[in-house]
This record gives sequence, structure tokens and C-alpha cells, in this order.
Amino acid sequence: MSDFQSINEAINKRAGRKLGPSILVSLSLIALIWFALAYHREIFAVVVAVAVLLGIREIVRAFSARGIYISAISLALGSLGLAYATWNGGVAGLAIATAIAIPVLLIQLLTQGPDGFVQSATATTFSLLYLPFLGGFLILLAKPHNGLGRVMSFVVLVGCNDTFGYIVGVLFGKHPLVPNISPKKSWEGLIGSFIFTVTGGSLAFNFILDMQWWVGAIVGAMIVFTATCGDLIESAMKRDLQLKDMGSMLPGHGGILDRLDSVLISAPALWLALELVKRWS
Repeated sequence: MSDFQSINEAINKRAGRKLGPSILVSLSLIALIWFALAYHREIFAVVVAVAVLLGIREIVRAFSARGIYISAISLALGSLGLAYATWNGGVAGLAIATAIAIPVLLIQLLTQGPDGFVQSATATTFSLLYLPFLGGFLILLAKPHNGLGRVMSFVVLVGCNDTFGYIVGVLFGKHPLVPNISPKKSWEGLIGSFIFTVTGGSLAFNFILDMQWWVGAIVGAMIVFTATCGDLIESAMKRDLQLKDMGSMLPGHGGILDRLDSVLISAPALWLALELVKRWS
């Protein structure tokens, strides 16, 4: 037992987070996603909307710490509008709702006067696009009749990328990938992500989505790129805002945004890939 604890502590120190709570949180989130999709897909849309609202809470606090004003209430209302429009109007609803929300939010900022307007307008627009707009593609993945299979395949892809990239990086990582942005991310971890995500994508597309395995392999390689970029984008945000984590809501992960970083960038990529496959098949 003492040897196991020593190994666990060594892993925690090298990885920068606690492994046990991280695994427990991940499994709980997967169970919540599966239940929401299996019971009623509308529940999943609500789960996504709540996650986005929690993310907005974190990003508003992060910008506020640097003196950048964002109206949390206005951004939250806009996010709910985007989620509702996406569920009822599909990708067209998401696009139109976003096009309406941006000028409305900018007009609302006029009430604060001209001081810091450009900063606030930029941060508000970025937050709307980064969270509710990109998060809307999760709802688009779940909307069709095979939404359960589509989203669970997405979970497999992102899970393989994050989990095996983490494990391989901790065990074998020696060459930093982008040290000035994310010092703990390594080339070895990226290779581990690639191998296992391509494998997981092949299996998920073949057995869950009933598609050609090689399509899943290609999509898996794409998800490695988007998920890694999503992680680096969030890491760059934290470094610029001088934060270790965006929050502390999820033990072993940090905040909601620390869990959504790879998901938000990858969801549009998978949705686009599935749309292209549907049109070409």
C-alpha cells in the first residue's frame, strides 16, 4: 500500500494534478452524459447549457481580475438564447442567434461609457463565441436520432486523447511540446494521444456509428489536432490572465473551462466531419 501511495504521489507531482479525483470526476461526467442522452436528449441540451453558464461564470471572474468588464447576466441570457435556438433551429438557428446576440451585447456595453469599451467588447465577443457558440455544436451532435452514438463516439475520441496523452506524457514525457504555453505537455504525450485516439476513433466509428473504420481513424487524427489546440488555447488564456486554473469546481481538473478546453474546439470539427460523411455517402 505504501508503495502504491508513493507511486501515486510521484504521478501527481509530475502531472500537476491528483490522479484519483480526476478519474472519479471524469467517470461521473461520462455517466451524466450517457444518462441524459439515453433518457431524453433534451436533458443533454440542458446539461450543455448549464456547463456553458458555469464556464461563463469562470471566464467573467477571470477577466474581472484583470479589470476587464463583462456583463455576466447579459452574456448568460445570450447563451441561453443560443442553446434554445440551436436545439430548435439547428446550425442555422445557432448562426442567426449568434449574429443577433453580438450586436445586442455590444449595445448593452454602451451603458458603461467609452472607458475600456474596446477591451470589454472584445472580451464579451470572445466569450460568446468561445463558450455558447462552440458549445452549441455539442447540442447539434446530440440532436439527430443517433445522437447518443454520436456524442458517445465524441466522448471516446476526446477521452482517448486526454487520458492517454496524460498517461504517456507522465510516464515517458521528456521533450516539451510548447514550453512557453504548457510546460507539462510533451511530444511523447502527443504521440500517445495520436496512437490511442486514432485506434479509439476506428473502433467507435465501426462499432458505435456503424461507419468505415478508416473514417474513424482520419477523424481521430483530426481530433488530436483540435483537442491539443483547444488545450493550448486555454493554457495561453490562463498564462495571459496569470491564473493556474480557471476555477476549482472539478477536483483533479480545476474549473469547468479546464475540462471543456479540448471539447469546445473539437465539437465543431466532429460535427463537420459527420456532415461531410453523410453528404458523400
